[in-house]
Amino acid sequence: MRVLYFLLFVLIVSCTKTKENNINETEKKADNPYYEKAWLYLDQKNPVNAFQYFNKAKEIYLKNNDSLGVGKCLMNMGIILTDQGDYFGAQETSLEATKYFKENNEKDYSYIRANYNNLGIINRNLQNYIKAIDFYDLAISFSLNDLDKQVYLNNKANVFRENKEYAEALKIYSNVLKSLKENSKEYSRTLSNFAYTQWLQNPNKNPISNFNKALDFRLQEKDQWGQIGSYRYIIDYYTQKKPDSALIYATKMYGVAKTLKSPDDQIEALQKLVILENPEKSKQYFLTYQKLNDSLQTARSKAKNQFALIRYETEKNKANFQKAQADNVKKQNQILKQYAGLGILGLVLIGGGVWYRRRKKILQQEKELEVKKTELRYSKKVHDVVANGIHRVMTKLENQEHIDKETMLDDLEIVYEKSRDISYDHEKNNDLSFGEKLTEMLKSYSSDDLQLVIIGNEEIQWDKLNKNTQAEVFYVLQELMTNMKKHSKATRVVIRMSRINEEITIRYTDNGVGCDKLSPKNGIKNTGNRMESIGGTINFDAVSGEGFKAELKFSVQ
Repeated sequence: MRVLYFLLFVLIVSCTKTKENNINETEKKADNPYYEKAWLYLDQKNPVNAFQYFNKAKEIYLKNNDSLGVGKCLMNMGIILTDQGDYFGAQETSLEATKYFKENNEKDYSYIRANYNNLGIINRNLQNYIKAIDFYDLAISFSLNDLDKQVYLNNKANVFRENKEYAEALKIYSNVLKSLKENSKEYSRTLSNFAYTQWLQNPNKNPISNFNKALDFRLQEKDQWGQIGSYRYIIDYYTQKKPDSALIYATKMYGVAKTLKSPDDQIEALQKLVILENPEKSKQYFLTYQKLNDSLQTARSKAKNQFALIRYETEKNKANFQKAQADNVKKQNQILKQYAGLGILGLVLIGGGVWYRRRKKILQQEKELEVKKTELRYSKKVHDVVANGIHRVMTKLENQEHIDKETMLDDLEIVYEKSRDISYDHEKNNDLSFGEKLTEMLKSYSSDDLQLVIIGNEEIQWDKLNKNTQAEVFYVLQELMTNMKKHSKATRVVIRMSRINEEITIRYTDNGVGCDKLSPKNGIKNTGNRMESIGGTINFDAVSGEGFKAELKFSVQ
């Protein structure tokens, strides 16, 4: 028998379990091979494989963004779990299905109401009666024809009956019966439920006439699922009143259940036979019941484990896929960042290169301009100072008959000192430190015939002195060295520099011829003026034949 699976539960009620004999072939055909194969396994009564292939079909629908397809798969998976007794797993799956149905699209209504009906069945079995009624009401709200509404109303009434709200249940059954035609499956089912509920409400009520009326139609229509429902109610009624009659109907129920290969109905019939039969047969029925029940429970436990494993693997694969996607996105972002970084670095390098070349060119141009300015400035100074000075001396030579040699020498020395000042002014622009310049200047006077010893120059920290002090000290030492070169005939010169706190002392000593007194016409007398200009002093010790000494003292400024 081929069965449209979700309609199985639309027609489930507590008093009867009816299944559709008609096949909805359109529902089973789809553009998803896994979905079609799932229905194939359902027809073969293989719920585990059916569940697995509905799950595979769902993944295909997810990739194709087919929300209805995803919802259908989840709905059928929920129904399979319900049929296998995994009510919590079924509820989770069916609630997930609701997210994929579009409640504003009538094409989805048949699946929406079937899914809500399944949620009603789940909560009824979990004895969550209020929730069950809410879900049945939702199923009713999405029903487009009266027959569907009557089915769900019947199911809703069964919940009231199980909760012992008999009056509310009878009210619904009565309204349903009024809207149905007699001699129909749904009428027979509702009539059986109505009569059974009346008897539960009032045990003195005799429901047999209505039971038989419903059973006769079911026998005539060969509605075997409906027959089981009728037998169930009749057995319950006759068990206390007419146990022999109850035994007859229990035997019939067991036979039909075996024909339908319905293990649940077989177990229920065997339970009744164990109670109703004589001890010998009761024992046989009990052994059959025990074996079948154990087998069914084992099969369902195994199926539940398999369903759980399928769901676990699905979630695991989904998590791995999402992680792989996240890793891929992260990797792509890293690559983009690297490309962006390289691009920025490239732009910076290109921009830096352009800037460097332009800057270098500008600096070169500025340097060349500065050189030209310096050359022009020194050219002007040489012209104004040296050339004019020499021209003045030459004029004196031309115009004076008697030439004073000492005066002429003094004039030439003045020109010499000025030219030397120009030289130092040029040197101070180079990149050497003052200490290095000073050493370089002093060593320029040394030769094979003159030993020069410089002590303490590195400890003075010249660069912390102001430029004017540096210049005056430079000129004074230069004058001492020039004087030595011109007059002393020394072979050894020692210059010792020291610093005590904020005072610097420089001692000059040579082993030259010395002198009795310093000539006022000699350029060395200008050293006193220079030292005085920086707040310092210079003292000389010059004795003929004993060399020449000078001591410079000044404060750090």
